[in-house]
Amino acid sequence: MKTSTVLKKLSMVGAGAALSTCILAAPKADAAVVSLDFEGLQDSEQILNFYNGGTGSLGSAGPNYGISFGPDSLALIDSDNGGSGNFANEPTPNTIAFFLTGPGNLMNVAAGFDTGFSFYYSSSQAGSVTIFDGLNGTGTQLAQINLGVNFQNNNCTGDPTGLFCNWDPIGVSFAGTAKSVLFGGVADQVGFDSITLGSNTPGPVSVPEPSSLFGLLAVGFLGVGSVLKPKLK
Repeated sequence: MKTSTVLKKLSMVGAGAALSTCILAAPKADAAVVSLDFEGLQDSEQILNFYNGGTGSLGSAGPNYGISFGPDSLALIDSDNGGSGNFANEPTPNTIAFFLTGPGNLMNVAAGFDTGFSFYYSSSQAGSVTIFDGLNGTGTQLAQINLGVNFQNNNCTGDPTGLFCNWDPIGVSFAGTAKSVLFGGVADQVGFDSITLGSNTPGPVSVPEPSSLFGLLAVGFLGVGSVLKPKLK
């Protein structure tokens, strides 16, 4: 039986990388819907430009959606699949996104996106996700999603291990064009999966052709460190 109640198991790094932004440059296409599942990244790898025609911090390359992440944003792989993640039943196995330091994760979308925003989350502490019409969490607030404690709801169990075993879909519709999203919460207490732009219902969804991918997202939401409360790693 598990005694650890942390999202990231056996956390060994203690870097406090400051939140920064990675600005996108892509023309906007209305009604494009893209869902990010973080598969293809390595355990504890900074996401960085994985979705922006570049790579994560360990050299992993992903599709070019014009999406980039700040340095606090990390990928985390389920411990039952060779990683160090203390989670189970993730919507798109076996990788999620989380952060270990800082007040939250920042996502920048220079081209902007509209209609809706959604994701799955598992959290042991309350938090919020706020959508802005300016970069870097500036400008007018377009919408806010409050996150409740849910990590062990519905009598969930591991697969076979993982304390963060319940994932809830949540989303919001909004008017206007969003250019940044701030994922607020407690470091190492919340994980995200199937982050979806352009819809108030989270993916996975079929990925559009590159010509329809412009106007999407960038996330900055995970870092490195360790806490003493229930954690994902």
